[in-house]
Amino acid sequence: MKYRCLILDHDDTVVNSTATVHYPSFDAYMKLYPPHYRCTLEEYFLRNFHGVVSFFRDYLGMTDEQILAEEKFWNDYVQKVTPEAYPGIRQLLLRQKQAGGLICVVSHSYTRNILRDYRANALPEPDLVFGWESPPQLRKPSPYPVERILERFDLRPGECLVVDDLKPGFDMARACGVPFAAAGWANDIFEIEQFMRQNSDVYFKTVEALASYLFD
Repeated sequence: MKYRCLILDHDDTVVNSTATVHYPSFDAYMKLYPPHYRCTLEEYFLRNFHGVVSFFRDYLGMTDEQILAEEKFWNDYVQKVTPEAYPGIRQLLLRQKQAGGLICVVSHSYTRNILRDYRANALPEPDLVFGWESPPQLRKPSPYPVERILERFDLRPGECLVVDDLKPGFDMARACGVPFAAAGWANDIFEIEQFMRQNSDVYFKTVEALASYLFD
């Protein structure tokens, strides 16, 4: 076990959710309500790289009321579709737990939906979860979730690894001095992969490569 604690993102790191849940929900919402922005799945991945709120507010110019309306539409949609875990994720997480390690989740999904996805995919229950229900100023990229994890489990930054596919997770890890691994298996967007390869401590294109790094 290379790290006592894995601090995992959820969407597009543990479960394949943007392609099967978040993008279809966004596309359906934009067909019905302003600003009626349409894009491909690849464009959606790229626009969300810096975070969904930045995408909605800074790029689309949505008001706070519009963002809240989209969030409600998205959350209703999420209840209807349970994303599948990536092949190899279950074995990786089981191995971490069997070795006596910790699994924590810091995500922009709601905790209740994260736990549902873990149960549906027979994944070991996380030791601690920080989800979208946290106050905005305490969500990643805020260092708050990682600081609480370090404090709660008496960990040093070097004993943890943040695994995430987007820049907010990278920024959160850097703010806490925690090593960062980029999860590159959700898409093949050149701009995203280029940034992650140049700036992450380690970059993995497959779950199997991450597992080998952690345990072999």
